[in-house]
Amino acid sequence: MNMKKYILMALVGLVTVMPASAQSYRNSRYYNRNTGRLDYSQRNHSRYGNYASNPFYVGFRVGPSFSSVSSDNDFLDGSSTKTGLNVGVAAGFGVSPYIPLFFESGLYYTEKGGKGKDDFKFSLNYLEVPFVLKYIHNFDRSFSIQPFFGGYVAAGVGGKIKDYYYHESYSAFGDDMDQFKRFDGGLRMGVGIQYDLFYADLTYDLGLSNIGHDDFDDTKNSALMLNVGINF
Repeated sequence: MNMKKYILMALVGLVTVMPASAQSYRNSRYYNRNTGRLDYSQRNHSRYGNYASNPFYVGFRVGPSFSSVSSDNDFLDGSSTKTGLNVGVAAGFGVSPYIPLFFESGLYYTEKGGKGKDDFKFSLNYLEVPFVLKYIHNFDRSFSIQPFFGGYVAAGVGGKIKDYYYHESYSAFGDDMDQFKRFDGGLRMGVGIQYDLFYADLTYDLGLSNIGHDDFDDTKNSALMLNVGINF
């Protein structure tokens, strides 16, 4: 199944969840019956109350990832961008009663990889756990901007190396020198915006781990992701 079908299925799932979440939206303790909106962001700004009064949220995220693999090895240098899927759940909680600072983590399925020379293409699929500090600045009770910075760890769960010249395809992860190491990690940074329960962000992963088996050929992931979703 190609990436477009994955994204379509994820978006259909999100649309399916929205009607079911409407009732919980109205029953939420953040719902303001006078305005018909969530006062969700009130927990993040002193004008609207103590930061620690409502310290926890969960969310769903889905969107495309645009990734590449950089390497000292010419055959592994996948500097051409590959498009994949990023989907997962997030959870965060306030770390201070005095400033709108939150710790956020979650679990994501992320498709990374790149396109190398000599008709090589790398599809590297990971389960990824981010850990970031997020500062939530509210412009009013409905709209906020949320820059964040931290890191991530990831474990490869699938993927292929395709050699279109020789018409060969084999697993991306393994112990052979022409495969990739399974574990990855690096920095994560970006900025999100939220309106009521609707959320979107632009996230950049900068890989710091050498995912190549040859320590003399430094090989690293990088990815830019555009996510949309909802927070509760």
